[in-house]
Formats: sequence, C-alpha cells, structure tokens
Amino acid sequence: MENFAIINFLGASGVVTGSKFLIETSEQNILIDAGMFQGLKELRELNWIDLPVEVEDIDVVLLTHGHLDHVGYLPRLLKQGFRGKILGTAPTLAIAEIILKDSAKIHEEEAEKANEEKYSSHEPALPFYMIQDAEATIARFQVELENTWIRLTDHISFRFQYNGHIIGATFIELDINSKRFVFSGDIGRTDDYLLNDPKKPEWADYLFIESTYGNKLHPEEDVEEKLTEIIHETIQKKGNLIIPSFAVERLQTLMYILWQLYKKNKIPNIPIFVDSPMGNNVLSVFNRFPKWHKLSDAEYNAMCDHVNIIESFRETWETIDDKRSKIVIAGSGMVTGGRVLTYLQQLIDQPSTTVLLVGYQAEGTGGRLLKEGAHEIKIYGKYFPVKATIKSIDSLSAHADQNDLINWMSNIKNKPENVFLIHGEPSALDAFRVKIKDTYHWNVSIPKLNDVEKVTL
Repeated sequence: MENFAIINFLGASGVVTGSKFLIETSEQNILIDAGMFQGLKELRELNWIDLPVEVEDIDVVLLTHGHLDHVGYLPRLLKQGFRGKILGTAPTLAIAEIILKDSAKIHEEEAEKANEEKYSSHEPALPFYMIQDAEATIARFQVELENTWIRLTDHISFRFQYNGHIIGATFIELDINSKRFVFSGDIGRTDDYLLNDPKKPEWADYLFIESTYGNKLHPEEDVEEKLTEIIHETIQKKGNLIIPSFAVERLQTLMYILWQLYKKNKIPNIPIFVDSPMGNNVLSVFNRFPKWHKLSDAEYNAMCDHVNIIESFRETWETIDDKRSKIVIAGSGMVTGGRVLTYLQQLIDQPSTTVLLVGYQAEGTGGRLLKEGAHEIKIYGKYFPVKATIKSIDSLSAHADQNDLINWMSNIKNKPENVFLIHGEPSALDAFRVKIKDTYHWNVSIPKLNDVEKVTL
C-alpha cells in the first residue's frame, strides 16, 4: 500500500453545511458523509455543481448520521456515477431514508409550484432530485453495528461510535495502515432529554471536528421555565405559538418537554398540534430502536398520546382555522420549507402570534432573518410583514458547545498530527482554533472548500 492518503474537503469546510470528505488511498476511496449545502444562495447553488473528483472511483460512503446536510447529496452522487455501498447504523439509515424521500417530495413540489406561479429564475425549474432517485439511493444502504470494527480491505477498517446529537448518530474511527482518522460528525450534548451522552475518542492521528458552536457556550437558561412563560403569554394574547422544528430529535424533544410541563401542572392542557410528516416518521424510528434513546415504551406512548398528530394538508388548514390558543410544532427548523411556511403565511402578520426558534439558524435561512429582526419574510415568492413576536431558546440545540467540544477531545491519549476544523462559520472556526491551541497545544488547520491535503501513512 502506498504510504500516503489524499483528503478532499468537498463540503462543510469554511461553512456549516454540505458535509463531504473524500479519503483516497491506493486500496480504496472512502467518502465520509454526502450532505447538501443549505442557507445562502451562493452555497445552495454549489449543490448543482458536480464534485471535482472521480465519483465513479468512490468505493464506499460512511454516514455519521441522517441529517440532510450529511446525507442530502447522496442521490446526486449516484447521478455522477457512484455505484458503491452506503454504510451507517440502523437508525441512521432509517432516518436517512425518511429524509431523502421527504426532501425528494419537497423538491418535486417546489419545482412544480415555481413553474406554475413562475417565480423561479430557471425555465423550467427542476427538482434537485426525484423520488425514484431517492429510492435508487436507499437500495445501496447497508446497516453496520455500532462499536464494532468493520474491515474494508487488508489495511483499512472503521468503527461507528455513539455520539448523541440525533438518534443513530455516531463519530467514525477510520484506521488506514495503522493511522487513525477520526470524523466527529455532529457531536451531541451531555444530559440530553432523550439521548445518552456521546462517547469520546481515545486516539486520533488526524481529527476532523465540527465547530458549529466553536465560539459559543449555550446559555444557562431554564428551558422549561422559559417555555412555560411563553405558553402563558400566548394564552393571555389568545394567540398561537408556532415552533418551527427540525423533524429529527428537536420535534421529539419538544413533545417530551411539553408533556412533562403538563404532567407537572406548569401549563394547562393547551392543544398541541404536531404538523410534520417527516417528524411523524421519525417518531416510529424511536419506537423501532429503543436501545438508542432513554424513553421507555410507556413514556413514548404517553408523550405521543398528549399531542394531536396532523396526518393531512386538509388538517393543516383546519388547525389554522381553529380559533383556540394552541401550540403548533411544524417543520422545517430553519424556516426554509415544509409545513411551517403555511402557518407563517397565515399568522405571521398577527401580533397575537409568537414564533419560537429552537435551534441553530444558518446564514441565509428564514429562521436567521426572523431571529435578526427582519420586518418581512419572503414565502413562496411573496413578502409577508412580520408582526408576530419572535423568540428563541438557544439552549435546546442538539450540538455541543465550545466546552462540550473541548471535553469531547479530553480522552485522546496521543498528540494528533493535525486537527482539521470543519462544519463551522469563519468566526466560530477561528475562535475554536485558538481554544484548542491554548488547551491542548495541538496543530490545528482550517481547510477551505475543495482544499486537498496529502498525509503520510
């Protein structure tokens, strides 16, 4: 085997989204994640450009977890000639299947709507991929166990390790010719409502670590108290509380907290509507993989019974027309698509409405604009004035903050040859670089998009 590997930084380099890292060796070419870029238009446009590598030469894809910015590019990979296996834990592949089918449906619907209403600059507007592309991708999925070394070739093996964040999420340890490459994926938090604490790596020759909150600490806020206060204010205003939510993990966490608040008599039995077809499917993943989370069967069933699960678009409109004060949890979490846009179209211009943002809002998304105080928001080509109260709870994020990230590295026994900071905005990357150097005195690099690094094995 040749004594070097080539690392291609094809995404989540200098930016948060679009996670893709190709490791080329003389024995096999391995892609870690295949995510879509999200947020700013200039980033989203990158999704349409073929990768600057020989895609047909990629042998295998290893997935850290099932979020769109880690799996959403997979169907495009097939279009460019990829014919290998896509490996992940069982819950990760279950989540990825849900997300790919759902996003394909949204791509098809949005292209159709843009063509009908002629608000796209493209003639005709095309879907990024279609349902049949998603299904062809899913056919390549292969489940592998967590915490088990899997041999790919004579000199290459890997292991998935539990990482919190969302159900099924892992970090990846990839051993190539006795050198260990560790890909953090997205690192979860300790003391999560639903998930166990992330495991920690113990050796890393080359470490690729996410930096989403590399410059921030999550606020020391009492989530339950803050949510209780917002709900009481909403009832007082006789209004609606709309919570745009990520379908994976955040939605289930919110359901759990709201059920707990009711059980503790902190909030009245206000109607709660969950309007996220994808979120409903993710609930079934929790049901199928009980060892991957903390909920007992009884808790899971009671939590689900406490909310109204919306099954159809007709029920969405019935919920909007319902004059009672209510809580609506709807996708998507960054206000970039999904059912939440239908509620906002109808209700964001009403002062009695409160919109609660409960997660990371990437640059260029509707959620970021609302959080920064935008006076209007564009939905499906039309502008709507923002008269609603906009609030946020930042401490509900599923990402580790700077302290958590530093702590996650604390069991590494050796000095890595290099630490690559990925999956962060420039200010977060730079602050985190300084923090790692001060704490551990390790070599730290911040790769840019499409950088290529040759490392010795």
